[in-house]
Amino acid sequence: MFSTSTAPPAGSKAIASTALRNAGLIDKDTQMRDMTDKQGGRKGSSKISSHRHRPIDQFKNARPGSSSRTLTSSARISSSASHAGPSDPLSIRGASRPTAAGRMRRNAVSASGGSSSSSSLPTRVTITRGAKTIEFWREVVKKRWNPEIQFLNLESLIDDEVVKRHNLSSPGLGGGSAREAAVIFKLAGELKPPVKTLSLANNKLADLDFISGRKEKLLHLRELLLIGNPVRDFEYKNNRADRYKQELTRRFPSLEVLDSEPVAQISFDVQQAPAAIPVKKPDATTFPYPMSGSFITGVDGGLVSNFLVRFFALFDGQRGQLVDAYDPQASFSFSVNTTIPIRARVQGLHTSKELPNQRKLEWSHWLSAGEGGSRNLNRMHGGLERAVKSLHIGGDAAVKAFQTFPGTIHEIGGPPEKFCLEAFPVPLGANAGMGLLVSLHGQFTELPVDGVRSFDRTFLLAPAADGSRAKLNGWDVVILSDQWTIRAYSSPEAWKAGDLLVQAQAKSTSNGSASQNQLPQSVISSLPTEQQSALATIPEPQRNLVIQLMSRTNLNVKFAVDCLQNNEWNMDKAYANFEQVKATLGREAYL
Repeated sequence: MFSTSTAPPAGSKAIASTALRNAGLIDKDTQMRDMTDKQGGRKGSSKISSHRHRPIDQFKNARPGSSSRTLTSSARISSSASHAGPSDPLSIRGASRPTAAGRMRRNAVSASGGSSSSSSLPTRVTITRGAKTIEFWREVVKKRWNPEIQFLNLESLIDDEVVKRHNLSSPGLGGGSAREAAVIFKLAGELKPPVKTLSLANNKLADLDFISGRKEKLLHLRELLLIGNPVRDFEYKNNRADRYKQELTRRFPSLEVLDSEPVAQISFDVQQAPAAIPVKKPDATTFPYPMSGSFITGVDGGLVSNFLVRFFALFDGQRGQLVDAYDPQASFSFSVNTTIPIRARVQGLHTSKELPNQRKLEWSHWLSAGEGGSRNLNRMHGGLERAVKSLHIGGDAAVKAFQTFPGTIHEIGGPPEKFCLEAFPVPLGANAGMGLLVSLHGQFTELPVDGVRSFDRTFLLAPAADGSRAKLNGWDVVILSDQWTIRAYSSPEAWKAGDLLVQAQAKSTSNGSASQNQLPQSVISSLPTEQQSALATIPEPQRNLVIQLMSRTNLNVKFAVDCLQNNEWNMDKAYANFEQVKATLGREAYL
């Protein structure tokens, strides 16, 4: 009943193989298999490859470092071969029955090779767009990264020249997806030192998915700016600012400042029952106790004054002569804090025209000064060895470190309001008598750029013994310890005697108005005379808003008032409006 299979005539297999190769149905180096071959088993190199090229094969072939493979375009399948059934001796094992869509794909591949014949040129497929895109974003991040202050500025990415040049899709307004966001945050997480301040302002971000799930990339983030994004504006407009802040602090537990406003470090997300009696929110503009001036007690003020005047005069001019002022076992260390204080940033002290040299200042020579560099233990790398090297013992080691610092000018004899002094006696230990702790806060000018920096310097002093090196060189006291902190400049109003101001930002109310704390008088006094006269005509609550907007935008009084009036005296709306139209404003709009 069933016919027995007989072996094919000798040479028929070779003839069929040649015909199929000439027709382009099998590769030239592939052995033909007939119905008598044993099926199954592991797939070897003799398996006939499918004529349908998989995208994954193209991706694997395009990986960096791998050799490019050639995809040969297949010829059109003849009508007789395309209709071969499973019992046809010439059917190709593993090939699917052709369809209309399949023919279109094969024709397209054939056309790309230039011919449908078996002699058509191979088509080379190379995929490099993904790798190049990552490198382009790396260029953007690197250009906008300031390692000295650990600040990554990703504001208005759509306007970045690199983004435009390479046609990148920036998140938010640029139409980018979560893939671009993942790339950017991964690159940000690789920055050294770690990012502490990140600005995403003016990117038209409509939701928080852009930064969702990225907290493990920015474990050290301290400040985040999202001003000028719909996601923030929408929450504030619908009186959900607290929920907006809670959500971001949940994603970034290390966050301390959000949109230039301090955030609570500890909060309890518990639903509170509505109070029967509404509680009035605090509206105080000053603390209960005023700020006092310098504090000196238990010691002759002349002794402290003479020491400081002589010390800083030598430090500015002849540092080598200070070796006599230090005890042989005295310790000296310095610490650099590159973070710009919020107060200084709001007032624009590092970008104002009144202090044009602030932008010329650099931190690199301070961070690497001395044998061990800055001894900021919060940011120090290098372990115990560097911690030991950055502590200088004895006068010779201290003076040697002094020689590596830039030139300085301390105006100790100048305006007293620029400095704050505290001095009081402290015990030195068992049977060691009493010493004197002197702490000085102030500012100095760095040479040769003439930029201004703030500093704190704390001395532990003891009476100079008779016959000691210090006493023989005219020092009444000897230095046992000297700790110096160099900071980004902040005005001396922090210790100005009088009412201690509450430094809070303006908060919007239901009708769009805002109440702003009184800003320091120095901000007003630094303005031109005609601008001060114009400010004097504005009522007090609105005047403070005008001053704040001027400090953030550099607008003059007239344009600042117009901007606030057109936005219902809402600071957030006014600033967002300014960002939208600033490119169209002329020189007459600015100070």
